[in-house]
Amino acid sequence: MNDKRILDSKEERIENLENKLSEVEAEVENAKLTDDNEDYFSLKNNEDAITYFENKGINSEELILRIEDEIISNNKAGEDNPLVPMDGMEGNMRINKIKVLNHKWIIADFTDGTYWGEVFLSYQVSEDGAIEFFSEKSFIYPQY
Repeated sequence: MNDKRILDSKEERIENLENKLSEVEAEVENAKLTDDNEDYFSLKNNEDAITYFENKGINSEELILRIEDEIISNNKAGEDNPLVPMDGMEGNMRINKIKVLNHKWIIADFTDGTYWGEVFLSYQVSEDGAIEFFSEKSFIYPQY
């Protein structure tokens, strides 16, 4: 009789673990789908934009790094980043995060340490490889 209780207990434990495993596998699959959706608007996964640059002889992966470097290099000591079309109120505006959406658009996050917002940029790559940025729209989140 004791062996039957032990066997039933082990079977119940196995069933609970199998249920937990199924739940975790479902969460992992959901996370993969979420990642795919978040990367949809990214130059890294945009075949049309990649082809656009390939036709111009430009490596899109290297271009993304150059874009990020050029934008961040505008974060200078004692100055607002000129790509942020508003002055810092509690410090200098700095761009923190950048996402290159496609062959024409970028979105970036900025802050002065107290206030923060986002800026929508467009860009052009000239024949000589120089990158020119244009601030299109921006906003600051309200403080709560």
